[in-house]
Amino acid sequence: MAVTAQMVKELREKTGAGMMDCKKALVQVDGDMDAAIDFLREKGLSSAAKKADRIAAEGTTFILEQGNEAVLVEVNAETDFVAKNEGFQVLVKELAAFLLATKPASVEVALESTMENGLTVADHISNAIAKIGEKITLRRFEIATKTDADSFGPYLHMGGRIGVLTVVEGTTDSTIAKDVAMHVAALNPKYITHDQISQEEIDHERKVLTEQALNEGKPENIVAKMVEGRLRKYFEEICVLDQSFVKNPDQKVGDFVKAAGGTLKSFVRYEVGEGIEKREDNFAEEVMNQVKGN
Repeated sequence: MAVTAQMVKELREKTGAGMMDCKKALVQVDGDMDAAIDFLREKGLSSAAKKADRIAAEGTTFILEQGNEAVLVEVNAETDFVAKNEGFQVLVKELAAFLLATKPASVEVALESTMENGLTVADHISNAIAKIGEKITLRRFEIATKTDADSFGPYLHMGGRIGVLTVVEGTTDSTIAKDVAMHVAALNPKYITHDQISQEEIDHERKVLTEQALNEGKPENIVAKMVEGRLRKYFEEICVLDQSFVKNPDQKVGDFVKAAGGTLKSFVRYEVGEGIEKREDNFAEEVMNQVKGN
């Protein structure tokens, strides 16, 4: 069967693959459009596999709200340039919508789940890798719920470099929840209150502070009292309700939320690439790798 320019154009629109790749696929399968799509998918999966050992530590966070449900998701790419790519941004929104609709128990379950287009999430991402040309990973997500009497606080900082989603109970004023989310983005607390801190962490910090005080030459008879004071200060530094509010340092976050008649139920904070060991390539090595076709 003769392959026409219109067929190539149609296949390109359906797959996003390059013109020559589309023509080659159609020739390979004698003009069968569905078979050509499968051919390109298989090629895309192969291309994705070649990129599997690359480090994807850039990307974006994204928040999607639908009624009383919301999802915060982090999707990674290899470069900040690709993270701003329109195709990448569309993929992120598609993934967020799917996660919110299906609520998988984990990333692993999500990747094996089938989307409306008939592809698993993993294959859908692999197709995007083939089009965009970089490793892309669904790293993590968190789904939050509320009632009609509560509010979400979605906040994306630096174009999605940091994403925060808060839930404040007892008030429908979303500006309260968003202000808390902005605070969380800025100060990066670990807990809501010190009641959430494990005894193991408290004991560890107490031991460190005790050794610190003794090394400073403080008398042993006052070290214990000094350590408890420093421990309270440590709680204030890592518990959001005990922190000074960024928009009004004279007020604690807990007092700010309480004054609005609310209670901070939860918060999630994602910073793109945090905890991922980034490979450091110098410019000369990068150029040489490109010259060699790596």
